[in-house]
Amino acid sequence: MDITSSIDGEVAVLSIAGRIDFATSGNVEHAVTAAIEQGGKRLIFDMREVAYVSSAGLRAILIAAKKAKSAGGGVAVYGLQPEVQEVFTMSGFGKIVPIVADDAQARAKLNA
Repeated sequence: MDITSSIDGEVAVLSIAGRIDFATSGNVEHAVTAAIEQGGKRLIFDMREVAYVSSAGLRAILIAAKKAKSAGGGVAVYGLQPEVQEVFTMSGFGKIVPIVADDAQARAKLNA
């Protein structure tokens, strides 16, 4: 898995490629912590290159949402592949974290 992050003011975009599972979910948590420490309390996950998400991956995103909320921000996700979208849908995760079509919608959802 590869994570690239860019921070612009309060907005941090985390572009993830690969699999988010038990072995890699800690990397997501570390990237989120680093982004928030640098002032990025509105987190946008670009998941266009994510092929698989396990329950550990969902947990990492949930932790990110809680950290962002406690920092006064929030989280939005976009670019879900069909298999990943199915995991989010079946788990009801879309009720917790906004799932949108693109970066612009994510920024609008987060008022960024």
